[in-house]
Amino acid sequence: MTAIGRARAHTNIALIKYWGKRDKALFLPMNSSLSLTLDAFYTDTQVIFDEALTEDQFVLNGQNQTDSEVIKISQFLDLFRRAFKETRRAQVLSYNFVPTAAGLASSASAFAALAMAVNQALGLGLDRETLSTYARRGSGSSTRSLFGGFVEWDMGTTSENSVAQPVDDADWDVGMIVIAINTSKKTVSSRIGMDHTVSTSPFYEAWKESAKHDLVAIKEAILARDFQTVGQITEHNGMKMHATTLSANPPFTYFEPETLRVQNLVRQIREVTGLSAYMTMDAGPNVKVLCRASEMERLVAELAKDFPNDKIITSLPGQAAYCLTEEEWRESERRFYDD
Repeated sequence: MTAIGRARAHTNIALIKYWGKRDKALFLPMNSSLSLTLDAFYTDTQVIFDEALTEDQFVLNGQNQTDSEVIKISQFLDLFRRAFKETRRAQVLSYNFVPTAAGLASSASAFAALAMAVNQALGLGLDRETLSTYARRGSGSSTRSLFGGFVEWDMGTTSENSVAQPVDDADWDVGMIVIAINTSKKTVSSRIGMDHTVSTSPFYEAWKESAKHDLVAIKEAILARDFQTVGQITEHNGMKMHATTLSANPPFTYFEPETLRVQNLVRQIREVTGLSAYMTMDAGPNVKVLCRASEMERLVAELAKDFPNDKIITSLPGQAAYCLTEEEWRESERRFYDD
């Protein structure tokens, strides 16, 4: 006997950063965060629970995954199996529609899509906030990919109330541009960098306190649709997070020479042209630019004077994760292989 679920979830970029865990097993963050879900990047996933299977299977982009990757998926599925007395093993098939050149991690969209698919397959009927407590255990940022637009991940006080919540649809001329500088594997992973910063940076406690105020201020600005203030807070918060890595012992940074060049270019474009362009960065060298959707074409033209077009990717706000029909799933498979 089988049970099938299929879902799509889009990735997100944090504007108020999540940086540091207070509980590594439960993926409970040190601070609340806020992100923008993007429509240009997403993961489609199908899960089949089958009593005939003797072990879990994981196929990503048409390739059987290594034992270590299968173990990660199995551990995630076990969260549901334990909670809902499910004994069947499962086959997980996923396609990442995240351009290689984007330099974006797909774990947020991947685990959000898988959680949504499991919810459908097993008929659990979990609401999105509750589902986010499961998705969080696969990837912290996946909590936010269950919702569209601007989304808050409330740090909470327990595992049950550390949940994602929608803030705003971001349907008021909001866009984002990704400038891919280096898409190679990072020398310092996000997990290691985060742990090292938390344990050694004398600035870390100040970062946590500052992030609390940033979150309150940016939510107020979002609700007022004050784009300039949203952009200014986004840029400052991202730079403050990266400052904690420079103050770690020993210090390290995700910046590369090209990163600094892009940062200076974005500031110059903003000051000279008056276009609304505010940068942010995750734990990596690539720069994301929060901008007005109506100004993206002009911004791309300015950026393209210094960077090739295939390194510049535009996106509008993405929608919440949702279940796919069988026909939509088949179309997704065809599109992946055609591309």
